[in-house]
This record gives sequence, structure tokens and C-alpha cells, in this order.
Amino acid sequence: MNALITGPDARDRCAWVGDDAEYRRYHDEEWGTPLHGDRALFEKMSLEGFQAGLSWITILRKRPRFREVFAGFEPEVVASFDEGDVERLMADAGIVRNRAKIEATIGNAKIVRDMAEGELDALMWSFAPASTSTRPAGMADVPAVTAESTAMSKELRRRGFRFVGATTMYALMQSAGMVDDHLQGCWRV
Repeated sequence: MNALITGPDARDRCAWVGDDAEYRRYHDEEWGTPLHGDRALFEKMSLEGFQAGLSWITILRKRPRFREVFAGFEPEVVASFDEGDVERLMADAGIVRNRAKIEATIGNAKIVRDMAEGELDALMWSFAPASTSTRPAGMADVPAVTAESTAMSKELRRRGFRFVGATTMYALMQSAGMVDDHLQGCWRV
């Protein structure tokens, strides 16, 4: 696979985008852009957890429904979900219906709710590596896991978070702009 793909707008992008318009928008507007805020990072953590074992485009297409049924990923609200909410979510075909992931999201919300404001943001960003001026040349140069994502995963698990494995946390680091894995030649600078 070539490292880059030229889109209909003549811009060179990371090849994982393919020819999907929603992926193109996500790549151009979100992926790799620094993301801050406890609610925003809780949402990203939750969606990355739901993505485990699936393709990201599946989650991206279901994201509006996830936001709707998970109360905008407001930790305080999600933390109050009970067994009735779990059953409601399990019956909703608009999301990924995985009981363990749903229950983990609710449990993770309780942890975030009990943290000081800004604590999740500060914690997660504390694992961001120093930025480098060298971008990966191709997908083979992009790791699936790093020492930083492993350390982040370990600390989150120590605090009781679930579905926060090292590979999942590296994907979060990429999407939340903690690392820049846009390939050399990609128009996103």
C-alpha cells in the first residue's frame, strides 16, 4: 500500500483514509489535532474502548448515536447509569452492543466523576512524548504501542479504568494529537 493517497480535492493524505468521505473528514479535521478536556477525553477513551476488535470507521459512523445514548459522554450523567440503562444500551442497534464495554464505560465514568476537574486531561497528557520534527515515512514506521502508551495504560488500570490497553491508548494518543503520526507528505501539518 502506498503511504499516501490523493483525494478528490488533490490533497495527499495518509493512505488509511481510502476513498471514504467520512474518513477523509475525520483525518482532515480531527485525527492528530490536540484534544483537551475531561469530557472530550472521556468520550475518546470510551469510543476507543468500544473500537477494540472492530474498525474505527464502524465507531465513527456510530458516534452520533453513541453520543446520544451516552448523554454526550458527560461523566457525571454516565456515572449515574444503572442496570436499566445497561439493558437499554444493549437493545440499541445504533451502538456496539457489548455488555462488558458498556459496563466499563459506566465504571470509567464513575472514576472520572470522582477526579478533580482537569485531572483526567492532565493525567493523560502527562504521557504524551516530546514532539519530534520527523514524521513517519510509511505505515510500517507507525507503532501500535509505545512505552508511553504502555505507561498510560498501566496507570489508568491502576486507577480502575477498563478497556484501556496499551494499543488502545496509543490509538487514543494518535487521535487526540498527543503524537503526530500523519505521514511524511500528508497535507496536514
